Amino acid sequence: MRKSLLIIILSVLVAAVASAQEELPVGTLAPDFTATNHQGKTIDLKQSLEKGPVVIVFYRGEWCKHCNNYMHNLQDSLPMINALGATVIAITPEQNESIDETIQKTGASFSIIWDKDHRIMDEYKVSFKLKGTKNTAYKVAGINVRKASGSDHRILPVPATYIIGTDGRIKGGYFNTDYTLRMPVKDILEVLDLNNNSEASEQIRKEK
Repeated sequence: MRKSLLIIILSVLVAAVASAQEELPVGTLAPDFTATNHQGKTIDLKQSLEKGPVVIVFYRGEWCKHCNNYMHNLQDSLPMINALGATVIAITPEQNESIDETIQKTGASFSIIWDKDHRIMDEYKVSFKLKGTKNTAYKVAGINVRKASGSDHRILPVPATYIIGTDGRIKGGYFNTDYTLRMPVKDILEVLDLNNNSEASEQIRKEK
């Protein structure tokens, strides 16, 4: 009886994580967070937004070639993103040792946060639990998700991207459970440009 109850509870918990995956619509107030990045610096989303828009990127880990390619592309386009007044914050379930490997592979110079207890990922509804069969397949391929994260939770994020305006609301984004796909950088730049033009127009309207 006890064992059956435990199985039911675990099933409910896993289902809850899976059902939590959901794209946050444009216009939604982005969940706030304060965390420490890989350099030991405190990153406060509200404070970051006081300086300009923020591009939040969730990635799975240094072992993910699609993630590395995207992080490299973001780094290459960082001057253009910064020129539009925006900063980039990447969030991963991997601990700092693995983040260092990501930086070595991609040259990423923007803030990267180890979401140790997947709190931020949960709030942004990108969390999912890696299935046991998939985890075993990863291990066979030399990928140890538990070791990389320093935890037994096996939680990974949908590699989503969100652009947050200075008003704290989501201006655009990309959410796709297909881990091979990402938001094109040109689309990020377009959203940022449109957002800047919209804010400028609003400011002019207020000044009249």
